[in-house]
Amino acid sequence: MLKKILLFVFCLLPNLVLADDCLSYKLNPDINIKTPTWSKQVVQPLQKMDVLHGDVIATMVDNYELTTDITSIEDGFCVALKRVDATIGYSDFLVQIDLSHKKNSCSYNAVLSHEDEHIRAYLSVIDDNQELLEKSLKSAAISITPIFVREQKEIDSAVDKLNEELQSHPDIILLKQHLKAEEEIRNKRIDQNDTGESLRKCFL
Repeated sequence: MLKKILLFVFCLLPNLVLADDCLSYKLNPDINIKTPTWSKQVVQPLQKMDVLHGDVIATMVDNYELTTDITSIEDGFCVALKRVDATIGYSDFLVQIDLSHKKNSCSYNAVLSHEDEHIRAYLSVIDDNQELLEKSLKSAAISITPIFVREQKEIDSAVDKLNEELQSHPDIILLKQHLKAEEEIRNKRIDQNDTGESLRKCFL
């Protein structure tokens, strides 16, 4: 049994040594963050809505495109993270207005105006947290060490693994949680501050 364990350890040692050799090729990755171009669609569902007048559904994207530096070393390649191009923000807003509000009527426009406030709140979450976005992404990217692969055909899988490590980094997870909390706080504030006066005026 002891011989089997020793043999297993000795088999692992070459890979560990080669992985350590890749550490010297670690880079300080460049970070570029952009927000997606967003669009808005307004619809009126055929069925009566559960909410009183309308709502808005926001689609958030967070895509990470990695640029890597490939270095050929003895017995394989080192795959190091060189640059991260991230797209983070809201891409689509689906505004739903109850059919009880005739299109382009006073009440329809009042509901639409309220939902537009929610859209502005969503967009402000990203605008107001640019510094945190960059700080979190930079911290995550810097922590990622190069990966050793023996064959060139394994490089794509190594890049995918680097991407997984980036997105599972604690700073990225905390960032997403923070943005989600900001969404809820800002949208709740809009509903609390809305007196309904603009809508009531439509029925006077």
